[in-house]
Amino acid sequence: MTEPQSWVLIGVFATIMLGGLTLSTNMIMRSVAASVSGIEGRLDGKIEGMRAEMNARFDAMGMRIDHLDRDVTALTRRAWGEPSGE
Repeated sequence: MTEPQSWVLIGVFATIMLGGLTLSTNMIMRSVAASVSGIEGRLDGKIEGMRAEMNARFDAMGMRIDHLDRDVTALTRRAWGEPSGE
């Protein structure tokens, strides 16, 4: 085998190796991107569900505090002998 033939074989081998590396890198990146997109979609759905549940709980707690405020006001008026205002 002559020296030019050796350099051609080295060039072909290097080209094949770089092409395979590029192909595998692209496939891995697409796979990772698809996985991240799927996880992101599921996470967004769970966050929205939690947001709705927390808003419902905050609304219920607000109602309880309103009733508690009304009851405490009625008790203090009764304790101090003021008219109830009802």
